[in-house]
Amino acid sequence: MQRLLQLPASAVNMVKTAQGQEEAKSPVLTPDGSQATWYSAVRPDELRHLRAGNVTEDTGAPAEDGGSTAAQIQPLRHDDLKEMLDSNKESLKLEAMKRIVAMIARGKNASDLFPAVVKNVACKNIEVKKLVYVYLVRYAEEQQDLALLSISTFQRGLKDPNQLIRASALRVLSSIRVTIIIPIMMLAIKEAATDMSPYVRKTAAHAIPKLHSLDPELKEQLIEVIEKLLTDKTTLVAGSAVMAFEGVCPERIDLIHKNYRKLCNLLIDVEEWGQVVIINMLTRYARTQFLNPNVNESTLEEGEEKEFYGSDEEEGKDEKVEKKKKPYVMDPDHRLLLHNTKSLLQSRNAAVVMAVAQLYFHLAPKAEVGVIAKALVRLMRSHSEVQFVVLQNVATMSIKRRGMFEPYLKSFYIRSTDPTQIKVLKLEVLTNLANETNISVILREFQTYIKSMDKDFVAATIQAIGRCATAIGEVRDTCLNGLVQLLSSCDEVVVAESVVVIKKLLQMQPEQHSDIIKHMANLIDNIQVPMARASILWLIGEYCEHVPKIAPDVLRKMAKSFTTEEDIVKLQILNLSAKLYLTNSKQTKLLTQYVLSLAKYDQNYDVRDRARFIRQLIMPTDKSGVLNKYAKKLFLALKPAPVLESPFKDRDHFQLGSLSHLLNAKAGGYQELPNWPEVVPDPSVRNVEVMDAKRKEKKLEKAFYSDSEGESGPTESANSESCTGSRSESSSSSNMESSSGSESEESEGEPESEKEENPKRKTDKSSRVQTTISPTFSSLKTYELLHRITGEGLAVGYCFSRQPFVPDPHMVTVQIQFTNHMDTEARNLRIQEPRLQSGMRIKEFPEIELLPPGEAVTVVMGIDFCDSTQAANFQLCTHTRNFSVSVQPPVGELMAPVFMMENEFKKQQGQLMGMNEIKEALILGDACQSHCVIIQRVTSAANLSQVPCGSDQECRFAGKTVTSGSLVLVTVMTKGDRTAQLTVNCEKMVIGTMLVKDILHALSQ
Repeated sequence: MQRLLQLPASAVNMVKTAQGQEEAKSPVLTPDGSQATWYSAVRPDELRHLRAGNVTEDTGAPAEDGGSTAAQIQPLRHDDLKEMLDSNKESLKLEAMKRIVAMIARGKNASDLFPAVVKNVACKNIEVKKLVYVYLVRYAEEQQDLALLSISTFQRGLKDPNQLIRASALRVLSSIRVTIIIPIMMLAIKEAATDMSPYVRKTAAHAIPKLHSLDPELKEQLIEVIEKLLTDKTTLVAGSAVMAFEGVCPERIDLIHKNYRKLCNLLIDVEEWGQVVIINMLTRYARTQFLNPNVNESTLEEGEEKEFYGSDEEEGKDEKVEKKKKPYVMDPDHRLLLHNTKSLLQSRNAAVVMAVAQLYFHLAPKAEVGVIAKALVRLMRSHSEVQFVVLQNVATMSIKRRGMFEPYLKSFYIRSTDPTQIKVLKLEVLTNLANETNISVILREFQTYIKSMDKDFVAATIQAIGRCATAIGEVRDTCLNGLVQLLSSCDEVVVAESVVVIKKLLQMQPEQHSDIIKHMANLIDNIQVPMARASILWLIGEYCEHVPKIAPDVLRKMAKSFTTEEDIVKLQILNLSAKLYLTNSKQTKLLTQYVLSLAKYDQNYDVRDRARFIRQLIMPTDKSGVLNKYAKKLFLALKPAPVLESPFKDRDHFQLGSLSHLLNAKAGGYQELPNWPEVVPDPSVRNVEVMDAKRKEKKLEKAFYSDSEGESGPTESANSESCTGSRSESSSSSNMESSSGSESEESEGEPESEKEENPKRKTDKSSRVQTTISPTFSSLKTYELLHRITGEGLAVGYCFSRQPFVPDPHMVTVQIQFTNHMDTEARNLRIQEPRLQSGMRIKEFPEIELLPPGEAVTVVMGIDFCDSTQAANFQLCTHTRNFSVSVQPPVGELMAPVFMMENEFKKQQGQLMGMNEIKEALILGDACQSHCVIIQRVTSAANLSQVPCGSDQECRFAGKTVTSGSLVLVTVMTKGDRTAQLTVNCEKMVIGTMLVKDILHALSQ
């Protein structure tokens, strides 16, 4: 606060006197072409707020009584906007702010308007306030002193009822990079992280990296906030929370364990920017927590070699090989990630598709990677910038995964309208995809590309032909003949590049192509490109034994033009003279001495040094050493043929889709892709459902037996949205127990040693309370699980009994009835091979050993549908047959009733407004005119409890989802003309939407 008090007086006066300064008028062109002040362009009713007399009639001149020399030289800018901001009319202020924001969007500097804008931060108009905050976010860092004057206003904005204002205030506060307000920023972020609005929580996540960069010592406190935000179940917050995690503590993988499955399941609904961030983070996470799915391929190859070559080894080593051959079993969480990201390959956003493609490339088994090829080919129809990035990654993938792009070979054919960089990348991909079956088609395409007018593209095509010839020996002669034909081209670039490629190809089989070397020697007079001339000279010198008559004549010609040649050509002339001297000294001795003499006085020191070295090596003197004996071995040694490799060969160690991969260099902030673990990590660290259930039970017990806590209720308004249902149930249960009084007194009188035994009894009591709440008049609908014809005489039906499932309260109770219509008995009735969606669980019923003919038996099983209406698929088995069946619940059966008083209902309903509230108008059916029928229809459609209500026109119902305990509140308000309004408040919007449809259908009949 001392910093605030020590601000310069000029800054304070700048704000206070901005309205009273005498400003110059801005000229505006009138229809007749003359200049007039901007006041003439404003309507008369908008001129009332202006102060007359402060501006002289001369355009652009300041008033005489206040003008300084500097002001007379250059008048103040944006005077019209300042006047509009100082006005009392909110319409003018709004118009001025729109113009200012438009200026910022066009890249113009509006920083001199900061004093006039910051005064309007306390404006009551919401639209003006929003635009002011947009401006302040842009310039708060530049004008820190003036922004600090309004910090109290920003703090008040954090408590504003409008969520956009709260978020904007936090955004501006985090943009003021001054160390003195770090405690204020930290407190604001902590409060915003528990805000009821997901938009504000999202803004808090964005502010965390800013605060961390300002003060890294706050890392531990920020990690606590990040940990809380990562548990948020809202899709709007998920991406921003992961972004904050990546910016502050990417090494804290332990924070992701308990949120891994939630992030995988939310991924499909997160915004596109958040999807990219989450997918990239989960890619690195999976590389540290799961085994390599492709490790068995290399292991099996090693095992086969050991079996073949080491047949006499000990049995212990053979056992090790057998262990390595064990089939790989993918972790269910690994499969969950691949399954939930696969659908995002259909995304319209290229960045999302690219993120999923790199995830599959780095994590998926080889047999499943092919699914990304079609999506990547689709992106190649996009803009050239997107094509460039996609092709960079495809070029890397096609080296190791060639097979998945072969069906789309024609998609990489080059169009004449493609930019040069796109053409070169497509050439790279075509070269990587070349094999014995498609090489003829690819070479035919390359012949067309050589005729292009783009010289760089033609040079790249010739290099691609050389790489194809190197990789596929069957077409090497064909490619050589084609390249030799290009030597007669009129284009110097084509000829030069062909020479360079031919030189590399001839190194593989020089003795079979002496005619080509002779032909190239004849071109030495016509080719002027230094690199091509140097390549021809190297070929003649390297294989001078194959052209013994031509080589000396070439050296003679080169000696004449030695002084005018480029340095690279001079060095090859020296090498040619040395090799000819060692193989044919009679004809070339004098020529060699002449060339060495010329090089001795050359301007380039490399040429001079090479000449001195060669002279001492091949022309011995008394002072020369023993190296002369090894001259032939040094100059005429066999050299290995060059390997023409793709420039993308070693890029896969960078994460695909990253800037580092694009640049082939590590960029700032890049996170290395971890290596696969050798030993599988403990998968139980991601099992958090049981822990959450125990935690909820403890909260339930604590509120159930504590009268004081039950009456006071929760102190935090929005600390954890997921616990709202359990709180309401706990408070209601405590109210019921306190009304009886006997059990609460017993609990208070219990000794310490017996407290550990109480939770089971308490849970059972709470279950009994909920059971009595269930409506007794609701008829249970029976569904067919297995028809008697399909089941060969065994008929199976099921219904939802709406009773608590005792082994696990987070499961829905399903009552199954078996009826044996066969003449023989059915034996060993059981469930096998459940195929469940991610997060779902099943508790099987005990096996029925015997079911006599004509009899029926009823069993109970529990299914955790994970608050979704997706079917639970499993095998229903007898002693002879297996039947595939599925149990699909209506949305109303995913709930449990909750007893709630009217005040508590209104309080909870007030916390579930906005996106969590759905309202629909309906016309009641002929049979739904009475109050009791409406209650019966609603409770039949959903397992809800009626809430006492003082109004005859309203019916209220309350419940919670079985798995997560999320509150579900339903209100039916009837009107006199057979119309009614249905309101559903629910944390889970999908469940709320489906429940509205079911209740509307029930009440409309």
